[in-house]
Amino acid sequence: MRVLEDRQPILTAPSCAAIQAIGTAHPDHDIHAAFVGWARHRVEPRAARLFDRMVTRAGIHRRWSVLPPVAEGGSPVAPSGFYADDPLPGTAARMEVYAWAAPTLALEAIARLRERAELGRITHLVVASCTGFVAPGIDQIIAADLGLAGDVERLLVGFMGCYAAVAALRSARHIVRSDAGARVLVVTVELCTLHMQADTAPEPLLAQLQFGDGAAAALVTADPGGLVIERPFAIALPDSDGLIRWTITDQGFVMHLGGAVPGRIGAALGDPAVVAAALGARDPAAIDGWAVHAGGRSILDAVEGALALGPDALAASRAVLADFGNMSSATLMFVLQRVLAGPRVANGVALAFGPGLAAEGFGFRHA
Repeated sequence: MRVLEDRQPILTAPSCAAIQAIGTAHPDHDIHAAFVGWARHRVEPRAARLFDRMVTRAGIHRRWSVLPPVAEGGSPVAPSGFYADDPLPGTAARMEVYAWAAPTLALEAIARLRERAELGRITHLVVASCTGFVAPGIDQIIAADLGLAGDVERLLVGFMGCYAAVAALRSARHIVRSDAGARVLVVTVELCTLHMQADTAPEPLLAQLQFGDGAAAALVTADPGGLVIERPFAIALPDSDGLIRWTITDQGFVMHLGGAVPGRIGAALGDPAVVAAALGARDPAAIDGWAVHAGGRSILDAVEGALALGPDALAASRAVLADFGNMSSATLMFVLQRVLAGPRVANGVALAFGPGLAAEGFGFRHA
């Protein structure tokens, strides 16, 4: 707002904030088959048939890990691998890996972004991650490695889980709409495979087998072009706070993903009040682009069924799930990358779910 000498205010329209480009990175070690075999060996024989059926139905073909192969070429669950011994490594050992691997993977994603966008004059850095802790934070490590100026403003979004990408991009939108000259670098990086747990029950084992490692980076500015971030929304679903949670233990972070989550999401999206809060006055049939967090096949099925979407509406999300699994906060950015490169969207919605149980998202459109 600008005030003239007669003190009559003139309201100026806020700048549009747009994702100009997205770069993604994943480790080169595919651990999905090895981790499935490891879990299959642990499950009780009477539950083996159910376990096999659920793994087949998961829609995941590959997942990637920063944990390197052993000298003989085996996976982290092979003899001499990171998860070879019982008890599994403690939290300190896992955080030691996170401290170097998370910034390294994030910088790879930024390098991929640099191939698509000019990254000079960065004014703000927003980093989201919930799979580790280190101080100085990975935001400071990334800033130092990039040679960013000391006055670049940093924000670290921690422990919000799968919808943290929404929080990070929403923050970038607020920054750009308040300062048209801002150039915000948004980074999401998650190392979910650092938190394998020695369970024997099918449900927690199957939950673990959905997660992989990945990182993404986006440039958000007021420049023309890209994917415009429109109205954000946040919805807390009542009586569901125990369905998704992380617990920090001496053996890593224990993820609890309740089997009731897909049904709870489907029920919520069947509520006109929830749909109105998320979509405004728009009818789901009028949405021509969906970027839904690929939290699992059953979650995507729940969204598709509750909103009566067409069979190809969530194609980008299902492709990301198949190729990478659930990478927590990085996943939605992988989906948005595909949407950004795809057919023009005039009326899109990004949607993610996480601890709470909460749904967060924003509208979007191609500029």
